[in-house]
Amino acid sequence: MHDTAISLIELGAVFFGLGLLGRIAWKIGISPIPLYLIGGLAFGAGGLVPLHGIEEFASLGAEIGVILLLLLLGLEYSADELVTGMRRSWLAGVLDIVLNATPGALVALWLGWGPVGAIAMAGVTYISSSGIVAKVLGDLGRLGNRETPVVLSILVFEDLAMAVYLPILTALLAGATLAGGLTAVGISLIVITIVLIVALKFGRYVSMLVDSQLPEVFLLRVLGAALLVAGVASQLQVSAAVGAFLLGIAISGSTAENATKLLEPLRDLFAAMFFVVFGLNTNPTTIPPVLGYAVLLAFVTAATKVATGWFAAKQQGIGRLGRARAGAALVARGEFSIVIAGLAVTAGAVDEQLAALATAYVLLMAVLGPVAARVVEPVARGMQRKLRPRPA
Repeated sequence: MHDTAISLIELGAVFFGLGLLGRIAWKIGISPIPLYLIGGLAFGAGGLVPLHGIEEFASLGAEIGVILLLLLLGLEYSADELVTGMRRSWLAGVLDIVLNATPGALVALWLGWGPVGAIAMAGVTYISSSGIVAKVLGDLGRLGNRETPVVLSILVFEDLAMAVYLPILTALLAGATLAGGLTAVGISLIVITIVLIVALKFGRYVSMLVDSQLPEVFLLRVLGAALLVAGVASQLQVSAAVGAFLLGIAISGSTAENATKLLEPLRDLFAAMFFVVFGLNTNPTTIPPVLGYAVLLAFVTAATKVATGWFAAKQQGIGRLGRARAGAALVARGEFSIVIAGLAVTAGAVDEQLAALATAYVLLMAVLGPVAARVVEPVARGMQRKLRPRPA
């Protein structure tokens, strides 16, 4: 059979299978993300029926999925709201780094992977998955909740921290000098600052540039602008996701509302592909040897993420239920953690087991995160009823 025909058959089977999994998730009342991940595991390397004809499309589609997730999340908020949230949540952002980077670093040192391995694992356990969190908040209808801006500000703080962290890690992996590492960090900070200034001062011109009365033209402009900005940001050592998010906040008013309506179906399609690709790239046979450490890290860092969200929401005067929802929303890890582990292992500067540990850890957290976000509200309500004083 021709290669193109095989690729089309495999791709059609993947999309149809995603539709079935999404239907099952809807029927049982959970987010489809865990099922997408498990489906990817079943058909990836070491799975039941490995797929080999869709790697290039799937990889690019997954990247587009992350970009669209962050773009639409950015469309929900204005630049002023972003800056205000960052000012209010910087202390929670610092606490987030301390609580969630430390466990990964300590485990790496315990396993004898050295300082570079410790820095890599610190990033793996620190950064929440913006893609998964955005998808879960949308699935659960919580984008308008009071605690959601708090969650958003933490995610933005983390993504901006990655813009500093990734150049440092890359320089360490390559054995670069201190001057070289500082130069990379400086470029990242300059790019982020310029984009934020454009969003704050000239956002209305960005909206005018992409707006159109014709839906087809509007869709092409918005999607093209998102991919262009994400590509340029990535080339300048800034996360593509950060670039897409900043473009989203630069687009405001009715333009943002119309863009959200047009892009939502496209986002759902490519976001599903992202989660499947994550599963496809995970070999199930590498998980058992490091599963114990992965479970330990999952338990500890789930608790520290909940503590981070609770603290950040409490600072903003949000009630206990909202604090619990904020903490649970941050639990999931995903795309950034895998990128960090991939950089470290590919460079040959760390133990190869780091990739297996990161994969097992992220798989656990990518499943645990959506589940935690789903069950936290009934659990919190039940605990409130038990702790409420009984009438005499």
